[in-house]
Amino acid sequence: MHDFDDDDFADEADDSLEARVWQLLTLINPGDEDTALRQFAAWRDVQAESGESADPVETVGEVIDWTSGFRADDAPTLVQALNELAARWNLAIDWDGDPDDEEFFDERDSADLLATAYDRLLEHGYTVWIYESASAGSAGWITLSRDAEPLREVATLLGINLRLASEAG
Repeated sequence: MHDFDDDDFADEADDSLEARVWQLLTLINPGDEDTALRQFAAWRDVQAESGESADPVETVGEVIDWTSGFRADDAPTLVQALNELAARWNLAIDWDGDPDDEEFFDERDSADLLATAYDRLLEHGYTVWIYESASAGSAGWITLSRDAEPLREVATLLGINLRLASEAG
């Protein structure tokens, strides 16, 4: 005979998922626990409203979008989102050209832009990551480079196919 029932086991699994999501949010919000807390509360609300049917990773992408992460379907939106995220740390990405120039995007695709952002931010101790998203062409976030291993571990536990942005091509 077991000392637990199925409801108790489900609660433990939910706590485990929540703990992993919280860890992910703290990693993609370095030094900004207030933002991580707001995003975690929003994530929990979406999960509760959906009756736990929402994909937890896609929900993370939704609640962090343009604050701690990016989801973009085209190159101009990708540049704008990455610039916005880099500005959180008072950094500007040198794109090797002017993104306001109409011809800039004729010569570069999203993979090229992700590699450039990766290289430029790595110089300042940050790493740009990408993951597979059902709702966006390019999706990811930026972390401190020193947090690479913990991020890989929590991403694996959450089932996120995570790659360095330099590997986008």
